[in-house]
Formats: sequence, C-alpha cells, structure tokens
Amino acid sequence: MSQPPEKTSATNPAPHNLTPAMERYLEVKRQNPGSILLFRMGDFYELFFEDAVVSSKVLGLTLTSRDKGSPNPIPMAGFPYHALEGYLRKLIVAGHRVAVCEQMEDPKLAKGMIKREVTQVVTPGTLTDEALLDPRESNFLASVWPSRAGTVGLAWLEVSTGRFVTTDLEPAQLADELARIRPSECLHPEHLTNDERLRPLFARSGLLATPRAPWCWAEEACRSALLKHFGTSTLEGMDIDANSAGVTAAGALLEYVQEMQKSSLAHISRLEPYRRGTSLIIDEATRASLELTRTIREGKRDNSLLSVLDETVSPMGARLLADWLSNPLTNIAAINRRLDAVEELTRDTMFCRDLREILAETYDLQRLTAKVATGRASPRDLGSLTRSLALLPKLKAKLAGRQCELLKMLEADLDLNAEIRAVIDATLVDEPPLLTTDGGVIRPGFNGTLDELRDLARGGKEWIAGYQAKESERLGLPNLKVGFNKVFGYYLEVTAAQAAKIPPEYIRKQTLKNQERFITPELKEYEDKVLRAEERAISLEQELFAALRERVAAATARLKQTADVLSEVDVLAALATLAVNQGYCRPELTTDPILDISEGRHPVLDKLMPSGSFVPNDVRLGKGQGARGEGRGTPNSEVEGPHSEPHATLPSNDPVSSLTPRHGRVQLITGPNMAGKSTYIRQAALLTIMAQMGSFIPASEARIGIADRIFARVGASDELSKGQSTFMVEMTETARILNSASDRSLVILDEIGRGTSTYDGISLAWAVTEFLHDQIRCRTLFATHYHELTELTKTLPETSNWNVAIREHGDDIVFLHKIVEGPADKSYGIHVAKIAGLPRDVVERAQVVLAQLESDHVDESGKVKIPERKTRSRDRQRSLFIEPDHPVIEKLKSLDIEQLTPIAALQKLNEFRQELAK
Repeated sequence: MSQPPEKTSATNPAPHNLTPAMERYLEVKRQNPGSILLFRMGDFYELFFEDAVVSSKVLGLTLTSRDKGSPNPIPMAGFPYHALEGYLRKLIVAGHRVAVCEQMEDPKLAKGMIKREVTQVVTPGTLTDEALLDPRESNFLASVWPSRAGTVGLAWLEVSTGRFVTTDLEPAQLADELARIRPSECLHPEHLTNDERLRPLFARSGLLATPRAPWCWAEEACRSALLKHFGTSTLEGMDIDANSAGVTAAGALLEYVQEMQKSSLAHISRLEPYRRGTSLIIDEATRASLELTRTIREGKRDNSLLSVLDETVSPMGARLLADWLSNPLTNIAAINRRLDAVEELTRDTMFCRDLREILAETYDLQRLTAKVATGRASPRDLGSLTRSLALLPKLKAKLAGRQCELLKMLEADLDLNAEIRAVIDATLVDEPPLLTTDGGVIRPGFNGTLDELRDLARGGKEWIAGYQAKESERLGLPNLKVGFNKVFGYYLEVTAAQAAKIPPEYIRKQTLKNQERFITPELKEYEDKVLRAEERAISLEQELFAALRERVAAATARLKQTADVLSEVDVLAALATLAVNQGYCRPELTTDPILDISEGRHPVLDKLMPSGSFVPNDVRLGKGQGARGEGRGTPNSEVEGPHSEPHATLPSNDPVSSLTPRHGRVQLITGPNMAGKSTYIRQAALLTIMAQMGSFIPASEARIGIADRIFARVGASDELSKGQSTFMVEMTETARILNSASDRSLVILDEIGRGTSTYDGISLAWAVTEFLHDQIRCRTLFATHYHELTELTKTLPETSNWNVAIREHGDDIVFLHKIVEGPADKSYGIHVAKIAGLPRDVVERAQVVLAQLESDHVDESGKVKIPERKTRSRDRQRSLFIEPDHPVIEKLKSLDIEQLTPIAALQKLNEFRQELAK
C-alpha cells in the first residue's frame, strides 16, 4: 500500500497511527472513487474524512472526530446498521453514489481483522431495493454514445426489472428520447462532460450525468460484453445490428451495472431494439406542454394525464401504463388488439372486477424476480413470490374462453410456474422472517438434520429451565433465575443479599449493584450443546435457503414472462374500468388524415371537475375541402345551422348546440383568454394520444386518423440560462415543427408571435399558417388573438374559422366554453381584465384607447394616435394628454346664477341637456 500523504485534510488521513481497520478503509475508498463509503464496523456504518463532512449535512448526523487528542483528528460520523435504507435513500436523492462495505465474516469467528468488502455501489440509476424505489414508476439508467459515423447510440435499462433497450438516433432526436424515457442517471464518455449539446440537456432533464473513461466505450469490448452476458455468438437473433452505435452504448451500460451491482444479472435476459417508426413521436416540448406524465408548474405526477388514467391495481401495471402513454402506437392492427380487449372487458364488468381483485393481491413480481436473480431476495421476498403464484390458477381460469385475440394470447402466455411454487411452499414456512439470521425460515420436516438440531436446541433450553427450578428449590432461593448475554452466555443470578447462600461449586462471573452472577460447569456443558445446535441450525437454514433461491433464479425468464402478462392484464382492466366509470367511447382508427370527434372532453379536467360540469366540444378536422365555396369567403354567412348569425356572440335565447362543421386541414380558433381555446386544442391532442395508446376516450364517438407525430406549441418561458427569451424559444419550437412535421402529423399552436411587435407577430403567424397549409398539409389547430388571420379562409381552401361562444349581458360577458364556427367579432380582452380585478380607472381608460384605435388608430404620418385622457380632480400630476373642456362647461362657468330665477335656471338646464344629447 502506498504511503499516506504527509498533510491531513478532510480527505487525507494522518501519516501515522493508522489501525488495520482504517488502512482497509482507505484501500476500499481508493477502489471506489467518487462514492460515499459506508464502512460497516460492528453495529454501525461509519463515515470518515470528507464523506463524514458531506454526509453529516445531508443526513443530519453529528459530526465528531477520531483520535481527538492527536494533532490531526479524523472527521467521523455514523449511524446504526439497521437504519441503512432510510439514510441510503437520502444520499441517493441528494445525487450521491454510495458504496456499501460490509463485514464478510462473523466477528466472533474472525481471526485477526474482520474481512470487509464492498457488496454494492448504489447510484440513482442502479437502484434495486424496493424501499428506495417508487413502486409505480420505472427507474431507468441510460447510456449515450456519439459515434464517429455521426449517429448517437442510446441504451436504457431498468435494473430493478431487467428491461434492456437500445436504438440509434440522429443527434437532434436525443433530447426527445431522453424526455420520453426520463432516466434518473445517464452515462456518457468523459470527453463530453462540457459538450455544449449535452450539458444543457442533462441540466434540463434533472438527471445525474455520469462520465466514464474512454476505454469503457471501446466498441469491440462493448460488443463482447453483451455476447458474453447473453451467452450468444451474435446479436442477430435479437434483431440488433452488432456494429451499431446503440450496441456500444448498451455494452458500456452493462459493464457499469456489473461494476456497481457486484452480483448476478441473470434477469437481464435480452436486449430489445427500439424503432422510432413504430411509435407516435412526441418531442420534449410537446410532452411538457401536454403534461402527459408531469405537470409543468410542480413537476409532479398528480393532475397529469397519467394520473387520471391510472386505475391500475398493481405497481407492475402502473409502470406499463406509463410506458404505453409515453409510446403510443402507429400500427392500427396493434392498437385495435388493445381496444378489442378493453371493449370486451367493458362489456363484462363483473369479469373485469374479478380480474382486478386477483391482481390487487399480487406482489410486484417483476422486481421480486430481479431480486431473486441478483441474489438479494430475502425469505420474506420468496414468501411474497409464492403467494403471488398461488393466485395464478384462478386468474388463468378467468381468462380462459375469452373472445378477443389479445386476451387469448395473454391467457396462453400465463405460465403458472407450478413447480417453482411447489418447491418454495415445501421449503419455506408460511410466514417467513425477513432475515435468515433470525432462524425459523425452513419448514419443519423439510430437512432431517435441521429438525434434529432444532430439537437439540429446544431440548437444551427445556433442560436449562428445569435446571433453574431445581437449583432454586435446592438452595432455597425462589428469586434465582437463569439469564443470558453475549459476553459470557448463560448465567445464574441472585440478589446481593442472597450471595451468602451460594455453594462453592458456583463460579462468580459478575458483580452488579444489587445482583451477583455465577456459572457452573454443569450449566456451561449444556450451554455449549444449546448454542452450538442453534448456530448450526441457522447456518444450515442459510445454506438451504441459498439453494432454494438459486433454484428459483433458474426460472427467471419464465417468471418475467408471467409478470409481463400480469402487468398487461392490469392495464387493460384499468382502461376498461376508466372507460365505464367516465363514460368513454371506443375510437375508430383510420389511415385517413382526419380528426372527427363528437362531444369530446379534456380527460384531465373532465375527471377533476364536478361530474357533468365540463362543456364538451366537437373537433372536425382534415376531411374534404370545407363547406361551400371551398373554404373561401365569410364562413358565418355560408354555413347553415343555428349559429350562422354574423357575430360569434350567441343570443341569450338560442341554446348552444353542435354545428354541421366545415372540414379542413387547418382550424383558426379565435376568442378571449380564459374562454377555453387552449383547453380545446390540447384536448384534441390528448384524445389522439389516448386513442393511439389503445384507450377509450372521453367523447360520444370519434374517428381518428393515425398521426406519426404530434407537436404542441402552447406557451413558452424564458430560458435565461441559455440566453433565450420567450420569443426565441417560441420561434425555435415553431421552426422545429415546420422542419419536422409531415402530412400525417397533428400540430396544435397557441399564439405564435406574441413576443415581438404586433405587425411582426401577425406576419409570422400568417406565414406559418400558409406554410402548414400549403407545404406540410398537416392537420393543424391554431388558437390566436390575431383576428387578421381569420382572413386566411379567403385564400386557403382547407382553412376554417372557429371561435369560443360568448354571451353578453350589458357590460358583462359569460364564457360558454363552446367552440362554434366563424371568427370572433372582438377579443373581449378588456372584459377579461375587468374580471381579473384590474382597477376601474385602468379598465375605463383601456376602453377609451380601444375605441380610438378601432376608429382611427393612425395619423397622417402613420403613427399610432394616443387618445387624450382626463385627469380626475384628485390627481395632482397633470396628464400629458389633456382633454379640452366641453362647450357646455364653458357656458356653465359664464352663468351668473345670482341673477337667474328658478324658472330661468330650469330652462337653461334643459338647453344644456339637449345640447349634450346631440
């Protein structure tokens, strides 16, 4: 071992007086750089040097020191070994890697220094313990490898279940895929630590970026690591190109996990290829805007689309539902297989309920199987496993005789694992303890030797109880009792006053304040029999349990298949339950680029709001050339129906009802803020995503054309860290849409061009709409305040105007939240400001300015006219724009009221009133 440095610090020890244990600590610390080392010493995990300083702050531990009297005391902190899970969770959440160094032998049996080894290195992406994981969410470790060919290899693995996936991407696609996967940790070559492309990406995603040395990414070594792990000579059987960048990323990831876990990874049994063309592509900004799995403001699952869809009853089902939502399908046949299953379950609600009751009793079979495969399953884990397996025959019987293809396939794939269940039941007791060291794990009658050792131990204890009674009677000491401690085993204890009656064959072992403790040769002889029998029994139980765990691990692949079936049945039953409870309909999927939804509802608001309070709306998009005139002219004057009056405002006596819609690829939706435009366009996107994931949707009926991509440009925020303003973010996202969308895409836009001048904004929005209509020809919903855009229907045949219905009552307005055809006649922005609580003076002044701008808003030179304003008498500061007094006021000032008779005064008043009325 190299000499310690001469100087000491929080990270360096004193150059002398190191105990063997501290020398071992430093050796292990050097082998695990970058990790906080938890060093087991007796009943505590100890931390030293900088680890102690850091951990004391994160964990709230008392920071003390070792060798306090020396010139260089060592910072130290620690906690009891049984509190490991809680403290480990805090360190991982704080973003630290943690190496756990355990005592590998019994201190009582060790000769010399106790052997200590690191049993696992825990990082955010390699968690396997259930206590450290959210049961309803996947926890992925990702790996990114930019190849010399220009592509990017991406691999991701959930260590707790063994799901392992890889793909090759274009660099521009990486951010979207990481947003979809949401890994908690991402490996990358260390030379990319300061890469301008990756650094902001990692920072924005909030994941731990882990740099790895160049040799970890050697292509041949990475490929060989995968082949060795899977025991194959090629990856072709997994439909993977062995020379792809994704293979390098996957190999580097696998070696990292092997290095961290230091255990078998048999549950990682295959590498899946991921192909973007099989899933609906949703970019990073769109996922965030639509709040698919997380809300924008709080970043939480609650109130996201996932949270309201999740009716699953098992952790496995919850994770699979999130995967389906993040990866909607594009293959109609595959979608319909799911929809057929959901429909069959909705038609037989009793059957669906029975399935869910069984599934609710199962444990997390995926993560239990992974714990078995990695050698970390406890007796209690195997007990949970066999209880889950015991439910499978009933579930399989329920699934038998189903009509739809998917349910039939799931029933066929449901492996009962009967022999695994039988061997566990035969070996373990019904309620096994958490640890093998507790004893009582193996069922009586399973092993004859174990039964003999247990009988011997039990008989010895009975003898000791009888010995206590015999000695108490012989010596006339009713208070004499037999006790036990780890220092000197069994002993006889009497009070200090009774010590004089103790015979000479008793050997004094300990004197306490009020008691005396003795041993006898006869007691020691039986103690040896009892303790040796107990120790041998526990040791044998540990051997038998390890053999059982290995036998169960051999069935890892079968158990994983069964777990996958359970999770899929759970998701299908959950979607059916949601559909029945919320009144959803089955969507019809088509290859036609249309979006035809009757009485659609926003799935999140529909569930969170009181029943029946959400106003449904139709979506008619992408079919035909529009109503009369090929979409040209003034829509309100052309469309027949109850709401074809010239203004968007509905008369108070006219009920709100559905329109006979104009169909076109582009809808322009106008209307005030707070009226529901954004809700409407988001709703259209969410219902499309739900339909393509295989879910029923909140509508009375729907026909939805398969989309290849969905884009949502619905709000932006300044990204000051990147030097980007709201407008820059808006334009970047818009550029991405225009450069990436196809005629099969669905685009929803909410206010383009707000971050610049009015005319610039209108011009940009106008040109963007034309490009989407003429060049890309995709389905588009565009909510805007630029009323000038409504004129586009005169030149773009596949464009139609829609607006949010309003009722006016004097100066007040009521939002009806109903989308009707035609442009809005005004924006009602001042009304919204009034509702929001702006001061009355501000609202009144805004109305004056608006009236001026609407009537004559520019002067001869082309400059905007600023209406003059009055200054109230209480205002002390003079206005820059003073309105001259009215002529009537001048006449009032000139009146000599002392000379006016009452009749003359009334006549003058009448004159003034008539003059003011002109």
